[in-house]
Amino acid sequence: MVPAHNLLAFALAALVLVVLPGPSVLFVVGRALSIGRLGALLSVAGNAAGMFVQVIAISAGLGLLLEQSIVLLTVVRFAGAAFLVYLGVQAIRHRNRPVAADASAPPIGRLRSLLEGVVVGVTNPKSLVFFVAVLPQFVDGTAGSVPLQLLELGAIFAGMALLLDSVWAIGAGYARDWLGRSPKRMSRLAGTGGVAMIGLGVGLAVSGNKS
Repeated sequence: MVPAHNLLAFALAALVLVVLPGPSVLFVVGRALSIGRLGALLSVAGNAAGMFVQVIAISAGLGLLLEQSIVLLTVVRFAGAAFLVYLGVQAIRHRNRPVAADASAPPIGRLRSLLEGVVVGVTNPKSLVFFVAVLPQFVDGTAGSVPLQLLELGAIFAGMALLLDSVWAIGAGYARDWLGRSPKRMSRLAGTGGVAMIGLGVGLAVSGNKS
């Protein structure tokens, strides 16, 4: 178990990072505008699960490898950026598809929305760098298994991201419902969400070591 004072300090640091709008918020809002509230919430759940996969990998020893391999970090960064651009292009391509009677229903299927969120979470270079650089600082080697402490800290971060990103998804989804009462406006909203995801992907690709 992580000592209580370390746990509290990490929770405060994680809260600041999650609350401040960043790539995850842009992704969630883009998804909400493109595929609706439910699809965005499923993407949020997948994104949180994907981030926890990163934590599992780091607790298994991948963190040390990442610290020593700029090439591996670069591959992860470009894979994540390319997938975001792909999602954005798909949103723009299908922006004119008919809207379901329930505007919150994801037009691409629940499982696909969830899995795409997982891919984004797994390939998010910013959360990966955060986990590699920050999580070990809150681990106490005398307090038990280090991998279990890393998993505990990662679960706290993923839980916070799930809760707070869901708020953004719900808010953006309701805005989509309100603004998208005509096919033309819905098409523009979906296109806007696609552009936001493309911009996010390009931003991650060119951020380099500054991320």
